[in-house]
Amino acid sequence: MDALAELTRLVSVDSVSSRPMVDLAAHVAQRCEDVGLRASILPMPGHSGKANVIARVGPDRPGGLTLSGHLDVVPTEGQPWTTDPFTATVRDGRVYGRGTADMKGFVAASLQALGRVDVARLSRPLLLVWTCDEEVGCLGSAALAASGLGDGPVPSACLIGEPTDFRILRMHPGHVAVRVVVRGRAAHSSKPHLGVNAIEAAAAVVEACRDVAAELAQEVHFPDLLDPPFVPLNVARIHGGSAINIVPDEVTIDLGYRPVPGMAVADVFDRLQRRLERLPRPHTGLHAEISRVTPSLLTPAGTPLERMLRAHAARPDVGAATFATDGGNLEKLGMAPLVFGPGSIDVAHQADEYVAIDALHRAVDVVEALVREACA
Repeated sequence: MDALAELTRLVSVDSVSSRPMVDLAAHVAQRCEDVGLRASILPMPGHSGKANVIARVGPDRPGGLTLSGHLDVVPTEGQPWTTDPFTATVRDGRVYGRGTADMKGFVAASLQALGRVDVARLSRPLLLVWTCDEEVGCLGSAALAASGLGDGPVPSACLIGEPTDFRILRMHPGHVAVRVVVRGRAAHSSKPHLGVNAIEAAAAVVEACRDVAAELAQEVHFPDLLDPPFVPLNVARIHGGSAINIVPDEVTIDLGYRPVPGMAVADVFDRLQRRLERLPRPHTGLHAEISRVTPSLLTPAGTPLERMLRAHAARPDVGAATFATDGGNLEKLGMAPLVFGPGSIDVAHQADEYVAIDALHRAVDVVEALVREACA
């Protein structure tokens, strides 16, 4: 089986995050076993049909290499695909299909590369970490960060094969979801003075969020690497009210912000809380809480893996990703992740997602070279 056939098989499995993916986890675990690793399927507690895959080979000693990627993909509904998104279609030197770039191409290339290496003879450990539910908040890697990876070494050199067009990226912002609930008091709309309008109160909350966002936009971090070089804050969803003749008694506001690398998750939340506490109180209650956290990533410059990757990189500089990855969670396990892989993030999540066939084959060569250098 070559890398194209490997990728074709992976794309054929509909692993959209909202659906069970244990069949794909079982397939990937078996392929890891086929190339000589010891694979384990780790079900996600409380998430039926979801599992991470961990595979190991090599002695328990310092050094080695971790390869990581996610197995889930984003939905295709409503997108103008010109091919079946779950059938890998080769055209004009490209492989089209959901997940070809993000990031089943890297998984396929890694499995193919390991088939070229006598892994039984490795002198340092090799660890594979294939996660679920990355696309909905890096939930699979968060579970691993909480529970650990079981017995065995965890090489700090960690390559996350997201599509970067073979650029080396050592940092990225995180993503924090916040829910604000504003409570009022219902009344008949003919006598609004008997109630407290939660929507009107929520308007002040949105305005406070705008003020905080404007302040954050003036605070520059890593201007040569991040785009944008500040913390973006986005009011994303508002829900409230039940009927046109009822004074609304509750509004829910969902917002998100992206902390820059090295910033504490709660820094922006605490600032927002202080701003909300200063608002007038045309409401009966206001509560804000962090509902989900995808950590940022900040790997130091000049790691051994960075030096290895430079020989294979499309550009000599080391940059930052604009998107979040499993890297922030893997960092909690003692890894120093770098993001580097085939394909472009510009075609990810879109109709007619693709990876170039030559990039797929190049990724096989790169992974093989890294395993030989780091582990052989």
